[in-house]
Amino acid sequence: MPENRVYISPLRSAAFVKSYLRFSHGKVVSDEPKAPGVEIGRAGDTYRRIRFESTFGKLTAFVTDGHLPYPYGRELTGYEVTNLNETLAKAKSAGVTVLVEPYKSGDRGSAMVQFSGGYIAEIHSLTGK
Repeated sequence: MPENRVYISPLRSAAFVKSYLRFSHGKVVSDEPKAPGVEIGRAGDTYRRIRFESTFGKLTAFVTDGHLPYPYGRELTGYEVTNLNETLAKAKSAGVTVLVEPYKSGDRGSAMVQFSGGYIAEIHSLTGK
């Protein structure tokens, strides 16, 4: 299941949330003001993460200062899979490069991958807390 991802500045986050909810007729599923920085490649730091659901699907907004290490900020989509390790094994055998090895944060195990041609995506599976 795809999850669109956007990176926005703290100065524009309130306007973005208001505008997106008005446009999508969706809802905020979670708004975590101190999400673990490991999710954006900044272990030991925190950032604001807002998750939305609407008829357009899922969207995660990462509210950051824009200082992101590669490959964060270059992926526009995350994909939820049933088993992260199995999916990564299949991806590697198909020539996909793992840019960020799997890590656990909250209820997700996640990794960042790059497909031939340069497409970067996040892949995650729910693990329970």
